[in-house]
Amino acid sequence: MTERPYPGAELDVFARAEQWKSYLVSEIGPYLGARVLEVGAGIGATTRAFCERGRSERERDMWMCLDPDPAHVRTLGALVERGELPGFCTVRCGTLGDLDRGALFDAILYVDVLEHIEDDAGEVRGAARHLRSGGHLVVLSPAHPWLYSPFDAAIGHHRRYTRASLRALAPGELEPVLLRYLDSVGLLAAAANRAALRQSHPTLRQILVWDRLMVRASRRLDPVLGHRLGRSVLGIWRRAR
Repeated sequence: MTERPYPGAELDVFARAEQWKSYLVSEIGPYLGARVLEVGAGIGATTRAFCERGRSERERDMWMCLDPDPAHVRTLGALVERGELPGFCTVRCGTLGDLDRGALFDAILYVDVLEHIEDDAGEVRGAARHLRSGGHLVVLSPAHPWLYSPFDAAIGHHRRYTRASLRALAPGELEPVLLRYLDSVGLLAAAANRAALRQSHPTLRQILVWDRLMVRASRRLDPVLGHRLGRSVLGIWRRAR
């Protein structure tokens, strides 16, 4: 079992980003099947959003929360015990390499996680081996290397991605489904932070303004712009065989 404490302290703040989570559910939800692996589940904010707004318990076989931080695993376990996460959620401490080779999933989800992994190409190859035929790999990551900031460094980001650099990671057995930018309005805020504020951590007020105003605007503007601009980049692939 691989244990690795998480260096960041921003998860509680970003858990308040309800509009952003709702946006992600609308974009990603259609590609999730009955058995889902969430790599780097953190404190369960993404898990809760998908399980509350997604499919019912009868339609879901399992949602595995995988995280290498023992403190996160304890938090996730407590959420399941208290019924704040549904009973089909299971919790495991470790990384993808700790899973049994025969463990297969309909979807594997990396939400703001892959940028934390030094060998991202190796991670994606490993994820592809744990997908059932027809299953989907979903990656959401911060976009644009030129936006790399003290905040990225403080929480252990190795990189930010473009559509091209994310596309290049996928092995041959994965077919591209979509590759797009999200949050065009939030891109402006990220650029301002990079150029002027240079904060290592956002405040709760900043997150709430971004979530309640900018994300709402982005959900309308992103399709108009053809998803060519955004603070985050989303990639979804399908295992063909």
